Amino acid sequence: MKIGKVPENVLKRSILKQIKTSRPEVLMGAGVGEDCAALALEPDEVMVLSTDPITGTSKDMGRWAVMISANDIASSGAEVIGMMVCAMLPPEITEAEIKEIMQDLEGACEELGIQVIGGHTEVTDAVTRPLLSITGIGKVKKDRFLATKGARPGQDIVITKWVGLEGTSILAKERKEELLKKFPIQLVEEAAGYDAYLSILSEAAIAGKSGVSAMHDITEGGVFGALWELAESAGVGLNIDLKKLPIRQATVEICNYFDINPYELMSSGSLLIAADNGHDLVRELEKEQIPSAVIGKVTEGNDRVVINDGETRFLEPPKTDELYKALERQGERS
Repeated sequence: MKIGKVPENVLKRSILKQIKTSRPEVLMGAGVGEDCAALALEPDEVMVLSTDPITGTSKDMGRWAVMISANDIASSGAEVIGMMVCAMLPPEITEAEIKEIMQDLEGACEELGIQVIGGHTEVTDAVTRPLLSITGIGKVKKDRFLATKGARPGQDIVITKWVGLEGTSILAKERKEELLKKFPIQLVEEAAGYDAYLSILSEAAIAGKSGVSAMHDITEGGVFGALWELAESAGVGLNIDLKKLPIRQATVEICNYFDINPYELMSSGSLLIAADNGHDLVRELEKEQIPSAVIGKVTEGNDRVVINDGETRFLEPPKTDELYKALERQGERS
C-alpha cells in the first residue's frame, strides 16, 4: 500500500465495516472524517483511560491488544466501554491482512462487550510490521474506583489463575516448529491455548464487589515486576511465598527450554489483589470457577521479599521481559 492514510475505500470496507459491537454510552463512534469519540456518563461516574501498544507478537495481535487494554481498565474496578485503535501499518501489508487484524480485534470486543469507538490507521515505512496502540475507556462509580496504591499493611495478596500465561502462549505460537522438535504436540498446543485465559474482567468484577483496596494486572516484567509495582505505588513492603505462586507445567517446560525465568515473563490473564481477607476472596472466586491463591502479605516498610524454602530474595524494579530474550534466540537452538 502507498504510504499515508489508509485509502477511504479500504477504511470503509476492511476497517469500519468490521466494527459491529455497540454500547449505549457512545454518542459518537468511529466514522470517516470523525476525529473524536463522544461518551455520555452519569453524574456520579468517572471515566478511566489506559493506553497500551502491542509489540511482542505478530499472531492474533488484535485479540491481544483488546484483552490487555481491557484488563488495565478492569483492574481499576471499572467497566470497559470502548477502545480507540491506532494502527501503524508497513507498506508491504495487504488489505486482506488489515481486514484479518480488524476481524480479530472485533471478535475480542464482541466477546467482552466493548465497542471500537475511533482511532487512526496509517501506512508508514517507520514500521516493518503492524503496530497497534490501543486506548481503553471505561467507567466506574466514583466511590468504587481503585488505584494500585491502595494496598495496606496487613492485607493478603491474592493472585488469580497462573503466572506466565501470556508469554507462554506467545512463545508456543511464535516458536511452534522449534518447540515441536523438543516437546509433544499436546504440550505445545496446550501452551498456545493459554490465550483463552487472557481476560481478567470476571475476577476483577468479583473482587471489586468484595471491597478490595487494590488490583494490578500482571503484564510486562511478570509477577515479580507486578509485585514490585504494587508495593512501590503504595509505599509498602511485601512478604511472598514463591511456592504458593501458581504455574502450569507447560510454562515451566517452555521456560526451561528457553532458559528464562517464568516469574519475569509476561503474564496477562493473572491479577494481583490486595484484600483484608484473601481466603474469603479465594472462596468467592472459586464459586465462579476462577482459580486463585493467597501468596503472601503486605507489610510495613520497604522490604519486598520472596521466600523459597527459607531462602530470601529481594524484589527489584521490573527489567526487560523474559519474552524478548526468548524471541531474540531464534535459530540458536535446534
